[in-house]
Amino acid sequence: MAANRRLLVSAMVCATAIAGLSACSKSDSGNGGSGAAKEPTATASSKPVDPFKGLSADQIADKGIETTKGATSLRMAGRVKTDGDLMDVDFAVDDKGTCTGTMGTDGATAELLQTDDVMYMKGNEKFWTSMGKEEGSSGEEAAGIAEMLKGRWMKIPADEGPGEMCDLKGMVSDMDDDKSERTGMTKGPDAEVNGVPAAVVVKKKADGETIEMYVAKEGKPYLLKVHVVGGDEPGTMVFSDYDKPVKAVAPPADEVVDMEKLQGLGDQGAGAA
Repeated sequence: MAANRRLLVSAMVCATAIAGLSACSKSDSGNGGSGAAKEPTATASSKPVDPFKGLSADQIADKGIETTKGATSLRMAGRVKTDGDLMDVDFAVDDKGTCTGTMGTDGATAELLQTDDVMYMKGNEKFWTSMGKEEGSSGEEAAGIAEMLKGRWMKIPADEGPGEMCDLKGMVSDMDDDKSERTGMTKGPDAEVNGVPAAVVVKKKADGETIEMYVAKEGKPYLLKVHVVGGDEPGTMVFSDYDKPVKAVAPPADEVVDMEKLQGLGDQGAGAA
């Protein structure tokens, strides 16, 4: 059976596309080279001190990206549009390659986990049926694949699945790929994300696309949310659970289908024919 690489790559793109759009240009913050924001403190009037006081919008965005790049783990959840389809993503990943989460589009949903450098995926019937058809299987063949995998996990060979999806360092490093996307940002009104105060910086592009980045004003200045309106891949991604353990346990062997063995059987059958 052909690998479902296209969907895996699409999921990875969905989970990181908005984060990639949020990358900012590196600017000299003029604070003596300290990359971390100071914890907010109280003045004599008990009014919290703005940890980003004196920084430009570009510098606030830069601080959020740089801090996020140093995280040992994070969770991202949201909905984005890619290739014309809306995809929901809820995914946790750490810097050791452990990850777990769900993704879905138009009723086709799947769970995904990776532990000890082995990736597993369990999809519902619509997921496997649609994937089978996209890989060129007939309707009958796709239905057979879905039935065989019903309630079971597929073990995905390392060279077939996108390792980038569980590569936290690579994922956040992509945020700095195109620094020109981050220049010319402006400050918007402060907001809250899951109860955490956030500075909001905005980039309005000539093509009508607007990017909003929310950077934490309490604790470490992590990126909390990215919201994109307009453009080819609009959507929202919320980031949370920074530096928390990501727990992923390999499923029982009797619930696993090894894709490499299935491919081997398929090759033997083709040879016999």
